[in-house]
Amino acid sequence: QVQLVESGGGLVEPGGSLRLSCVASGITFNFNYMAWYHQASEKQRELVAIITPDKVTNYADSVKGRFTISRDNSKNTVELQMNNLKPEDTGVYYCYARFQNVYWGQGTQVTVSS
Repeated sequence: QVQLVESGGGLVEPGGSLRLSCVASGITFNFNYMAWYHQASEKQRELVAIITPDKVTNYADSVKGRFTISRDNSKNTVELQMNNLKPEDTGVYYCYARFQNVYWGQGTQVTVSS
């Protein structure tokens, strides 16, 4: 059974930081592209950052210079370090895995508000 379990969301003030974590099980993690998606209220889910099995990364323009995606293949974990958070970063963040199939986590809520 495949599971992607996210953690690390919460409430933070503008300019603050959060670190999201996703632990994967039931997949051959090393072969998977891993990513984080963001879904704001009443909007479509959008790609935030992606990391290849070889740790090549790519980011949405809106988060470049603020967010960093990383992975630890020995721990089946992908993380998203989010700095200088803005109110528009508010929403649910989903972990995503893709190799032969696509899998999603259940999401973790991030709220940026003063």
